[in-house]
Amino acid sequence: HWVLDTVFAEDAGRSRKNNAPQNLAIMRRLALNIATMHPERVPMRRKLKKAAWNEKYLLELIHHMR
Repeated sequence: HWVLDTVFAEDAGRSRKNNAPQNLAIMRRLALNIATMHPERVPMRRKLKKAAWNEKYLLELIHHMR
């Protein structure tokens, strides 16, 4: 839970209606699991920012999940 709160600021989420909080929580955990499985030894926040900026790196993260 600590990583979800520090990297994704999950506790500061403002989605409250219908199934939005649960759906966003699932997406955050999925992104965290994908980034965690990649062997590169850098901070999680840096991995996620790099994946957001670099499509090739994002595909590398996803491909590594296979």
